[in-house]
Amino acid sequence: MAKTLENTRASAGHISWRDYYELCKPNVVMLMILTSVIGMLLAVPGMVPVDVLLIGNLGIALCAGSAAAVNHLVDRHVDQKMARTFNRPIAKGRVEPMQAAVFALIIGTLGMALLVLFINTLTAVLTLVSLLGYAVVYTLFLKRATPQNIVIGGIAGAAPPLLGWTAVTGEIHGHALLLVLIIFAWTPPHFWALAVHRKDEYAKADIPMLPVTHGEQYTKLHILLYTVILVLVTMLPYITGMLNWLYLLGALVLGAGFLYWSLALLLSKNKPNVGMDTFKYSIVYLMALFVIMLLDHYLLPVPTNYLAAGV
Repeated sequence: MAKTLENTRASAGHISWRDYYELCKPNVVMLMILTSVIGMLLAVPGMVPVDVLLIGNLGIALCAGSAAAVNHLVDRHVDQKMARTFNRPIAKGRVEPMQAAVFALIIGTLGMALLVLFINTLTAVLTLVSLLGYAVVYTLFLKRATPQNIVIGGIAGAAPPLLGWTAVTGEIHGHALLLVLIIFAWTPPHFWALAVHRKDEYAKADIPMLPVTHGEQYTKLHILLYTVILVLVTMLPYITGMLNWLYLLGALVLGAGFLYWSLALLLSKNKPNVGMDTFKYSIVYLMALFVIMLLDHYLLPVPTNYLAAGV
């Protein structure tokens, strides 16, 4: 009954605000904003000005939502072939492509205007580069061109903590780049775990994800290898003096959990849900890691060389 009413509403031209909200990939954007907020808070010893905290993250969120809407628009034919995405607003016909394009343009322009007028030009430029990197470079080209799409394109999704940092300080800092590096290293094992679980759907949609082009075992091995790289990368904030022992302990425990799931996935036989379980853990991992960064930052003394790595 609910689906019938939904289809009737769509055919009658009545679009729910929820359809536009879904276009923005809110769960993904919320995770990005979490890392942006923590990037802001890590940039200073005390509290971030409230206007920068609110307006800066609103601008970043609007731009991220705009990029997500473009992704929906470009991938609408692919989305129709995949069980995970066939019910998306454009793929299902609830939102017309032109409506989605106008919506993406409006919120993207609004987000950029907020950053330029109320934050700083550097953050606006970096946000624009990140938006174009995801919406154009990754979605239009890399996704269909190479099984390394998520590795190369992952830099766009890794930018939010840097954007948060520059929104507060107006400069690029070495420690902010470490946060970017962590998310960049996290992205391949995170997304490949999902790709293993959805391999048949990606194959049907003719998207050259790694498990489609090189097989599941090859992908699972690379998930484990990238997880090892990730765990090593997460040691850098402690090694450089950015954060203290609380962060180190949390990073090691969370990293051990990620290694466990990566090994479980590699060794799994006829267990189709392990890939999805690894994917879910990876989300919890990133959220918990950044929250621990924040706790370490405020609960423990700031290292004397905290601001010594400016670029």
